[in-house]
Amino acid sequence: MPLVHGTELFQAARKGHYAIGAFNTNNLEWTRAILKGAQELNVPVLIQTSMGAAKYMGGYELCKQLIEATVKSMAITVPVVIHLDHGDYEAAKEAIAAGYNSVMFDGHDLPFAENVEKTKEIVALAHSKGISVEAEVGSIGGEEDGVVGEGELASVEEAKTLAATGIDFLAAGIGNIHGQYPDNWKGLHFDRLQEIADAVDLPLVLHGGSGIPQEQVEKAIHMGISKLNINTECQLAFAKATREYIEAGKDKQGKGYDPRKLLAPGTQAITDTFEEICGWMGTKPVKLVPQEL
Repeated sequence: MPLVHGTELFQAARKGHYAIGAFNTNNLEWTRAILKGAQELNVPVLIQTSMGAAKYMGGYELCKQLIEATVKSMAITVPVVIHLDHGDYEAAKEAIAAGYNSVMFDGHDLPFAENVEKTKEIVALAHSKGISVEAEVGSIGGEEDGVVGEGELASVEEAKTLAATGIDFLAAGIGNIHGQYPDNWKGLHFDRLQEIADAVDLPLVLHGGSGIPQEQVEKAIHMGISKLNINTECQLAFAKATREYIEAGKDKQGKGYDPRKLLAPGTQAITDTFEEICGWMGTKPVKLVPQEL
């Protein structure tokens, strides 16, 4: 079973100036679509569930078992990381207990000292079970399952302090936001990213990857971003393809209403989006990854 915690993969990505995609799943179709894209491109992938998606899907244990069983049934051979995205303290502990390979403890809305202490606790618990940990410094703009960020720039000193807790990946606010970007968005703050990259020798994470101009993401990857989070872009692609199927009346042709047919165009659109993004962010094929470790 190619399930891994991913730390070495992302360390290799930072060293090699490329990124590995972190794609949110919401159900079986999403999971199959992401895994199909990874297998076709022969690239490692991180599949993540937010707290809200995990609740919708039936809980962390079910999510973990669904992904694990789908990996087996599809005969997936590429490395797969099962990750909790933007988990609070209790969610991180629940995902660890459920057997996730990796968790994000998002304590950005806590007083910084408390964020550091709780991060240390999660690191100790996770590492005792061979599980990777991501933490966040600064606030990612927008909303993620009710967690609202104002888009603050991460403090370099706080980034260094949080990195010293023993985490494996660091998410830092550099002007990025969740969801669709407004027309007046000013872009990523590359000066702050460079300061953090110089101060922290960890794989860095860019949240809110959907909607950032490609050239900005490519520049950020070259500067140290090793994990790129994608969710909204896949949701939009799924919705567009599904809408086109229905507007064309295909759901009324024969058994076009069968969910296996109705959901097929949107599912394929997720795979297509996955493959397009992985192509330009330079994710290396699995056969090359060990050379970078």
